[in-house]
Amino acid sequence: MPRLVTSLLFCTAALLTTAAQAGTLNVRLILSDSSAPYRQFADSFNQALAAGNADVTVTESQTINGSTTDLIVTVGMKAAELAASQTGTPVLAVMIPRAGYEELLSQVAPQSPARTISAIYLDQPWNRQIEFLRAALPGRRRIGLLHSPNTRIDIARLRRDIAERGGSLVAQPVRSTERLHSSLENVLDGSDVLLAIPDSMIYSSSNIRNILLTSYRRGVPLIGLSQSYVNAGALYAVFSTPEQLAEQASSSVVSYFRTMRLPGSQYPAAFTIASNQQVAQSLGIELPSRETIRSRMGKAKENGQ
Repeated sequence: MPRLVTSLLFCTAALLTTAAQAGTLNVRLILSDSSAPYRQFADSFNQALAAGNADVTVTESQTINGSTTDLIVTVGMKAAELAASQTGTPVLAVMIPRAGYEELLSQVAPQSPARTISAIYLDQPWNRQIEFLRAALPGRRRIGLLHSPNTRIDIARLRRDIAERGGSLVAQPVRSTERLHSSLENVLDGSDVLLAIPDSMIYSSSNIRNILLTSYRRGVPLIGLSQSYVNAGALYAVFSTPEQLAEQASSSVVSYFRTMRLPGSQYPAAFTIASNQQVAQSLGIELPSRETIRSRMGKAKENGQ
């Protein structure tokens, strides 16, 4: 009798699991605002899910209230904070920096330790950025970095990783916006290239122009965070487009639909390289093609460098 009961319970659980997987997954998509990058993400996200023929219904909203929701996908930090603070529904936060995600977890975990919050980061992994610099600017080995207290960076580990690849890190903390200019000058004194990171205190809309002008005048190229940085005067940018992040997010949603478990937080899988030829000519820098850069990065990865 116990064996029969066990068998019946197992079969019932299997049927329930199959039924849950056969149903429709209700996803609520929350954008931080209606700006172009977020709209591009939303459009591409819906298209990717439709192309995958997944039984997923997406409802776009500015709030978390409304019909039954199995999974919330947020785009941008504002939306992530809203969802994490007001609901117990699993959340996939997209287009947020890793530091922002870690801060989010530190705020909600004490209140709801069982919460499921995963993320697809906006920033690129350090290994990718280091490999890019070696491939694109092999003669510039002194990497400048500005960081504020709000950005959680393991400087010692980053310095070691760069040194293992034949470079050096020139890192300077920025304690306040009033000290930004002096910190920038100190970094540029010992750097061949300046690497921007997602740090809103430093690389804000009010600061970026002065940072670009100062680094340009000193002959130190800036590696930016997006196409807009390149348009404004950065030599290069390595970033993931809203379309690339939407494709990755849709894959995570399909995975959740099949397993009812969110994948772990992850960096962008696909990335884009943009360059500014005019800035390169002004600084006397010869730029390899994007195909050459990717080839060099691939070889370095194959060799475990």
